[in-house]
Amino acid sequence: MSRELFLIAYDIRNSKRLRHVHQVLKDFASGGQKSAFECYLSFAERKELLQRVVQVMDADEDSLLLIRLGACDAVELLGKAIKPMDETYTYLG
Repeated sequence: MSRELFLIAYDIRNSKRLRHVHQVLKDFASGGQKSAFECYLSFAERKELLQRVVQVMDADEDSLLLIRLGACDAVELLGKAIKPMDETYTYLG
């Protein structure tokens, strides 16, 4: 199964919905911080993640951004960040 790296960031206005969206993303994440997660997703996993989030979000108040990231060679680092060495795990720090 082929997977691609995605960065997912969100802004959920209601604390109950926020907890639910956060849990959905943790189910798929390989790393992340507060409102941003790194997820290696197949097409089917991406579809499932989005379906689950749509069930929780309020489209009039909340937002979610899903960005496909390129190869590890395209990553630019600042500060103490460590460049990804393994395509199955990425650390942003």
